[in-house]
Amino acid sequence: MKLATETIFLMSAAALLYTYAGYPLLLFILSSLRPRSVRRAELTPSVSVIITAYNEEHDLAAKLENTLALDHPRKLLEIIVASDCSTDRTDEIVHDFSARGVKLIRQPARLGKTAAQNAAVDQARGDIILFSDATSHYQPDVIRKLTPSFADPTIGCVSGRLVYVDAAHTRVGRGARSYWSYETFLKKHESRACSLIGASGCLYAVRKSAYVSLYHEACSDFIIATKMVEQGLRAVYEPNAVCFEETNRRPDEELKMRVRVIAQTFTDLWRHRAMMNPFKSGFYAVQLFSHKLMRYFVPFFLIAILVASAVLANESRVYLVLLVAQLAGCLSAFTAWTLEQFGVRNRLLVLPQYFVLANLAALIAFYEFLHGERYASWEPIRDRAQPSAAKF
Repeated sequence: MKLATETIFLMSAAALLYTYAGYPLLLFILSSLRPRSVRRAELTPSVSVIITAYNEEHDLAAKLENTLALDHPRKLLEIIVASDCSTDRTDEIVHDFSARGVKLIRQPARLGKTAAQNAAVDQARGDIILFSDATSHYQPDVIRKLTPSFADPTIGCVSGRLVYVDAAHTRVGRGARSYWSYETFLKKHESRACSLIGASGCLYAVRKSAYVSLYHEACSDFIIATKMVEQGLRAVYEPNAVCFEETNRRPDEELKMRVRVIAQTFTDLWRHRAMMNPFKSGFYAVQLFSHKLMRYFVPFFLIAILVASAVLANESRVYLVLLVAQLAGCLSAFTAWTLEQFGVRNRLLVLPQYFVLANLAALIAFYEFLHGERYASWEPIRDRAQPSAAKF
């Protein structure tokens, strides 16, 4: 019994260590020893910017002004708002911009974000499709930074760099920014080693000729990279193409968003499980398995480590110390959540709280996936109690 419990502990600890440290180290080594280059050249292609929206009346006008100010020849820039049956003033705001060339494509029925994107791409005229959200703010040169990579015929998708803004200085926002810094490191080295496994949903461009119509419940910004690899293309990261977006402010908002995204990703991974076969997709399979599947199984590794530590605590002081450390981490996350209810903030509790939140989201998402929950339609998760204070 003791041997079996110690084996479970060691295997779970090894899996956890590989997920958070071993895989990033592997990426760093491979991307440094044999980086895959991208042949870049100045291009001025026709570009269609697709902004998917559902009830975005608070942010859409500012987003359209920001898009119209992009540094790209106006005759080569098409702006489309794909409205997923919005019930507020979203469609009316688009009509107000119609004289400036902004087009509205309204879904006949509410089918979700991905379906709205599919419909917009079908009607888009640009050779390059740039996907955006209503809440993201682009730097003027994003198109000039994204398009040179498309001079390489092996590149099907280029993702820009998302910078999160925590204007309200919340604990959740600070945790999200820390988490995203880690994700950005992985994106940089995955792009150099092989291909991105996912794009930043608010800023990524795709060759129209390579775009594949996606099933409605797909997490489009994740699975788009796999669709490129299936065609023998790559998705790459362009850190000089920058957009800004505010973080969520409340833990419940962040949890809801992460559950939806992870549940969609589980569906995508299951539908494309053949791509995790290295004989089919090479190192890309290792990336999918390590970055997504192993990451989303972290809560199971943590539970196994906790239970094994509790069983072995009477046998060894080392396991007792480890058990106490794990319980202290859980307690600190709970304390952070409790203090936040009273408006008390503590920087030291940011990472434990966000770590627990992210892994709780993975657990809930896995449960929903197993029980057939599929997300197609979406609700913008915004805290409207306070006006946006972000200064881009």
